[in-house]
Amino acid sequence: MIQKIPTPIKPINIDKESRHITLAYFDQKSTVDYIGAVQGIPVCFDAKECVSATFPLQNIHEHQMDFMEAFEKQGGVSFIILYFTGLDELYYVPFRHLLFYWTRGKNGGRKSFTYGELDKEFQIPLRHGAYVHYLEMLQKDLNQRLE
Repeated sequence: MIQKIPTPIKPINIDKESRHITLAYFDQKSTVDYIGAVQGIPVCFDAKECVSATFPLQNIHEHQMDFMEAFEKQGGVSFIILYFTGLDELYYVPFRHLLFYWTRGKNGGRKSFTYGELDKEFQIPLRHGAYVHYLEMLQKDLNQRLE
């Protein structure tokens, strides 16, 4: 059971005829895109995409990292699903890997990570026209945590 968490917005302009929001701003900091439980295991994750083979860490906000870290400390599993649009490849990035890249950037290292740095074991097979099948990668993540 996974739920999409709506991003809080503040409507500025509303089309009176259609009652659609035509202009809005983000109202407050959000946490992650999705949260829930898989077979009793709490999970939270964010979905990101990248055109080039380098993912800038500025695309992840500090409050999101803080949330995922706190979630992990409470026994949950945090990760991002990252789609490289130019390569048409999808990856499950475990929080511990993300934290490594984040910490490296905070300590003066590169403020991004490259496609080449990703653990290719966590590639999610693309099945066009189907849902994103991340559960196998979640199981792989859980197995690695036990090792």
